[in-house]
Parts: sequence; C-alpha cells; structure tokens
Amino acid sequence: MKRIFLVEDDKAIAKNLVLLLRSEGFSVTHASTHREALAVLAKNQFDLALIDISLPDGNGFTVCTEIKEAMKIPVIFLTASGDEGSVVTGLNMGAEDYIIKPFRPRELIARIKSALRKSGTSPSAFEIFGLHVDTASGIVKKDGSEVFLSALEYRLLLVFLNNPKSILTRSRLLDELWDAAGEFVNDNTLTVYIKRLREKIEHDPASPQIILTVRGTGYRLGDGHVSE
Repeated sequence: MKRIFLVEDDKAIAKNLVLLLRSEGFSVTHASTHREALAVLAKNQFDLALIDISLPDGNGFTVCTEIKEAMKIPVIFLTASGDEGSVVTGLNMGAEDYIIKPFRPRELIARIKSALRKSGTSPSAFEIFGLHVDTASGIVKKDGSEVFLSALEYRLLLVFLNNPKSILTRSRLLDELWDAAGEFVNDNTLTVYIKRLREKIEHDPASPQIILTVRGTGYRLGDGHVSE
C-alpha cells in the first residue's frame, strides 16, 4: 500500500481528500500546519506528498524543502494560486506537479499515479491470466505474443490494472477515458471498447477472466493479478 503524506489546512478539503485517497487504496497521513508536518516527517516515511502552499504558520515550499532533504519522493503542490511565479517556484524546488484548486478528483488520482510511476514507486509491469503489460515500454503480450491495442483500449486496460480491488462503474470509466487519444466516448461506445478489449486479451471473450462484469454496477479486474 502506497503511503501519501497530505499537508492541507482546510479541514473540509482534507477530509474529502483523505476519503478519496483511501478509497483508491492509499494509506494517508494528514498534517494541517507546517509545525505538524515537520513532526510527522521526523517519524514516518512516505511514497508521495501532497502539499498545500498556504499554511497558517508558514508555506508549503518550506515543507517541500524539508521533505526533499529527508527522503526522495515525488511532491505535488495543491493551491488556489495559479500565478506563474508560484508555479515556477514550486517546480524549481523539485516538485513533480502543481494542481490548482478546485480540481477534479479523477485528475488528481491520475496525476498521483503518474508521479509514482515516474519515481519508480509504482508497479511498471502487470501479469494476469497469461497477459503481460509493461507500462514502461507500452508493450502488451498474451501468452508471449504481442497484442496491439489502440490508444484508448490501452488506456482502458491500465484503468483496470491500476485499480485491482475496485469495482469500476460505467460513469467512472467514462470519466477516466473522456480525453484519452482525443476521442469522444459515450456509454454506447464504452460497451464497444470493452468488447473489443476482451476479444484481444481474453482467452475466451464469452467467459472473461481479466475484465469481469459486475451486474448492475460495472466492471472489475479478475483475481490473479500480479504487479512488479
């Protein structure tokens, strides 16, 4: 389980973020001030930090500096300030990303997972029922033979692989795919893409083992998933 350090002074935002991150399978430790953040850092190790820039007793830039000195993990700034100076300052300090409030929850999760992959703390290869996916190279193989997926099919597969314990509703999948490959995806075309993907990756598309249907809810990844 990946450990997220959240530094956010707004109690409502922090509460919602903790719930969101935990629902995605992350472990979350929250601090609301600069002082609390330093105390937490002295006793814990994390895989990624989400930091609000405006804190009641300081600023997130200082916290970022402390984190970078203590551990080599990605940092993402959360802030209501979108001025160019703040963005440049954050990135020059070594932050991996900078997200302006308000933000879409799914976009935040996608950026967190991207930062974890780039830092090497998120799996880069997956194996399930003879299907091997190497996200570093983008190569997908079934029983040793390469499978060629469209950009949207590949994105759809990654959504399942990155959420192995979650039931993915159709609306959640549409939200994840809406801008993939610049294609418009509606509920009907989602059904088509699920069918096409199963035909390419399943041994028996009529009785799928990798992408399972959850009646009345959506889909989930089959059991037997292994990440590297």
